[in-house]
Amino acid sequence: MPESQNPFPVPAPVGGTVLVLGGGGMKGVAHIGVWKALQEAGIEVSAFIGTSIGSMMATGLASGWGWRELAELARKLTKEDIVAINRRAVLFGGVREEAVFRGDHFRAYLERTLPIQAFSELQAPLRLNAVSLVTGDEVWFGSGANEEVPVVDAVYASCAIPIYFPPARIGSDILVDGGVLHVLPVRQAAAWGAERIVAVDVGSEMTPPAEKYFERGMVAIHERVLTLNLQEQRKRCLDGWQGPPVVYIRPRIGHLGGWDFGRTQYFLEEGYRAAREALEAADAA
Repeated sequence: MPESQNPFPVPAPVGGTVLVLGGGGMKGVAHIGVWKALQEAGIEVSAFIGTSIGSMMATGLASGWGWRELAELARKLTKEDIVAINRRAVLFGGVREEAVFRGDHFRAYLERTLPIQAFSELQAPLRLNAVSLVTGDEVWFGSGANEEVPVVDAVYASCAIPIYFPPARIGSDILVDGGVLHVLPVRQAAAWGAERIVAVDVGSEMTPPAEKYFERGMVAIHERVLTLNLQEQRKRCLDGWQGPPVVYIRPRIGHLGGWDFGRTQYFLEEGYRAAREALEAADAA
């Protein structure tokens, strides 16, 4: 997005630090460790931006939850809470199905977990992104953007990874995961008026595929393509950066899978470690 282009129609928050929480599946648990480190460092965050799993975490933080509440939630989370196979997708003719997982199952988890129902209940400004399959544009929900849609619809849309979860249908639009276009939307944070940006990147890296990886079929191939897309996005997001100062936090988890539900504690600890390291480097600069 060109530096001069402002995707938001209203004035930005008055300065301050905007926390950008990127997408990465279960690796997004690291966002909680980052938040703990930011609180310990006394950093005041004036607004939040979330993408995909980052939208869930950012919604909790902007609603007043602390790292302890989020950590407890993460430790209780199981694969069964999120994933339920769409059985029609594995039957003959299932290629016509929208996704391999059931969207209603994931949405039910969000409905019973998210702390607010409406953006009017927020304690801090929050924006979440998704991508329209109708127009090809990035779509924003939350403070100063579309505030009328229910929070659960916005979070689901931001998390609706193509092939895995069905797209969200909001009005006449069909929406998928915001990370398809901007998995770490730092330029949008700058357009929102941030004086400083803390950007947490929990995306995957292109590691050598495991033996017989491609024999797993179309889902494995799609995941590989998605990882390649996200890696290229990361390379571009701060290229030639001329905006406000950015504290870039990259936990050492990019080699791990986004569906790894067995490393919650490691993700928490690695997010905390990476944040402390990045903040110390920023202070020393």
